[in-house]
Amino acid sequence: MEKWRATSNLRRSLKSILNRRLSPGSDFTYYFNQKRSFKASLNPIRDYKSVGEVNAIRYKYFSSASTLVQRNPSFSTLNSDDISYFKRLLGEKNVVQDEDKLETVNTDWMHKYKGSSKLLLQPRSTEEVSQILKYCNSRCLAVVPQGGNTGLVGGSVPVFDEVIVNVGSMNNITSFDEVSGILVCEAGCILENLISFLDNQGFIMPLDLGAKGSCQIGGNVSTNAGGLRLVRYGSLHGNVLGLEAVLANGDVLDMLGTLRKDNTGYDLKHLFIGSEGSLGIVTKVSILTPPKLSAVNIAFLACQDYSSCQKLLMEAKRKLGEILSAFEFLDNQAMDLVLHHLDGVRNPLPASMHNFYVLIETTGSNESYDREKLEAFLLSSMEGGLISDGVLAQDINQASSFWRIREGVPEALMKAGAVYKYDLSLPVEKMYNLVNDMRVRLGNLAKVVGYGHLGDGNLHLNISAPQYDDAILEQIEPYVYEWTSKHRGSISAEHGLGLMKANKIYYSKSPETVQVMASIKKLLDPNGILNPYKVLPHSLN
Repeated sequence: MEKWRATSNLRRSLKSILNRRLSPGSDFTYYFNQKRSFKASLNPIRDYKSVGEVNAIRYKYFSSASTLVQRNPSFSTLNSDDISYFKRLLGEKNVVQDEDKLETVNTDWMHKYKGSSKLLLQPRSTEEVSQILKYCNSRCLAVVPQGGNTGLVGGSVPVFDEVIVNVGSMNNITSFDEVSGILVCEAGCILENLISFLDNQGFIMPLDLGAKGSCQIGGNVSTNAGGLRLVRYGSLHGNVLGLEAVLANGDVLDMLGTLRKDNTGYDLKHLFIGSEGSLGIVTKVSILTPPKLSAVNIAFLACQDYSSCQKLLMEAKRKLGEILSAFEFLDNQAMDLVLHHLDGVRNPLPASMHNFYVLIETTGSNESYDREKLEAFLLSSMEGGLISDGVLAQDINQASSFWRIREGVPEALMKAGAVYKYDLSLPVEKMYNLVNDMRVRLGNLAKVVGYGHLGDGNLHLNISAPQYDDAILEQIEPYVYEWTSKHRGSISAEHGLGLMKANKIYYSKSPETVQVMASIKKLLDPNGILNPYKVLPHSLN
């Protein structure tokens, strides 16, 4: 009798979760903007120095200890003949020297890094990219490839006076095969535009990011962007079937295959996926897209401890299986920031603040089957004590409001003040131990926030403080990198290395592996003009 009564109460609790309705006109109604609407008001800390005749910048910013970067003296500087050549090639309107426009493209969207480029080039075709690089290589002019400029590690902006090559004008969809679901498009296509195009065709992009309104597919591929649904669809190494890239000398590599199987020699496209434009500029992409499924369910759940979050993930993989499409988590510190700094956002579980929150999304083809499967999973999780509260989205506005909480954490952190950001891959069972360790180390100096893609072991560790402070940074670095290395994690799960972590690569890769990378760089870009000072340690450049 007692066992039945407990189960009956749990069923009533579950029923309250399933029936909980959020008014469509409530604060939860949220409409995604095509562009991110907020703008950081932070300035990078850069000390300009002179080392002989070589300019240098000492970067000391966010999650990066002070690093002296010297301009490569072998690089040429722009002259009037260069400008004239580019105007003949591209036309005057695509050769930008306006100071206001250059200010924008010289600075990353978080205002972490700022270059001093005097020239922005906007090619409209692969041939124009080829001619640009051929000329720059002959003149030894350094180049920075740029897409939507939404990166977080300084990879898409100049360090010094490098020429910026922005591929945003190359935004055509070349073809789409409705039978295979294979999309071929140019690198400048904005991710959200591709999502909209595919939606009309009955398909989806396997990639979804908070920055989808600005980021471009070429940049996504070049940084091997992860995103919110990697747990379901895998990484771009698996979804990109082919690409076209232009090497530093102007040679065009046509690897734009559309075949699922092709075992003819080395699969060179993988060199360019995640190389951050340091080996070549990606100009076209062939990507496999899954069909759009009609049944989407989203649950926003509360857990008392991190152990429950882990067990919930294990149960979700077993019991939701093929319909599980996202498994995100955030701690109460992250939730508190979102509630205090983002307008119109409320906690879906307002009775009390819980220690952890989990967002689960399922995607399938049978609404009743999927719903039944999800309800059974929630019931068993409640019976097992893994869930302390929760709510299911009843319509698209509520679903958007749940995602707004998770996707809004970076924005809330920006609005809260100074933030030291770390993007780490770690074994799931150890992941949150680092957050706890950092809270012990920092005490009252700063607020430590943990959130991320629990489904694929990606922790976004953020340290929030009123202002930047050397005392805080000294407690963070190199401890975070050493801790990650000790637990055989990666210091960059999805953001890349860029300028910020180029010298930190040895925490995740052996010297022998890094040396092979440097050899590949030397082979494909012997003059080192492509995205210099990024990805590889400066000692190897």
